[in-house]
Amino acid sequence: MTNKKVAPKSQVVNKQAKRDYEIIKTFMAGLVLTGAEVKSLRHGHGQLRGAFVTLKDGEIWLLNGMINPTNANKTVLNEEMQIRSRKLLLKKKEIDELATAKEQSLSIIPLKILTNGRFIKIEIAIAKGLKKFDKRQKIKKRDTDRDNARTLARK
Repeated sequence: MTNKKVAPKSQVVNKQAKRDYEIIKTFMAGLVLTGAEVKSLRHGHGQLRGAFVTLKDGEIWLLNGMINPTNANKTVLNEEMQIRSRKLLLKKKEIDELATAKEQSLSIIPLKILTNGRFIKIEIAIAKGLKKFDKRQKIKKRDTDRDNARTLARK
């Protein structure tokens, strides 16, 4: 028997991403964080609403991703530290693929931050923005599928 501490799995999800974008391809990346940020993310204190990924000097950065402090690290994570830019860790081949997607006017968006074991990863995606018409069509299709499933279940 081992008495290893198993960290609880928590995740911070960008709920608006799948509604506003058509996901083309996803990537898993590492995050460069401080100790206080890691502690907050392990407790699920983060927010990806309005966050986006950009390329600067051949590196990938997460902007506007907010990490809220816990009671234990309020003094360390001041307001400036909560929304600072964070570097993402990817392989060179993946960075090149993201750069070509950016040149094709596609968006790179964060989907979720996962804390599995000792690693904290972020799932990012190459996505195409949906227009209002596309969103309405998607909702209409979902409603008709739900109605069809109900009628089949009654029979």
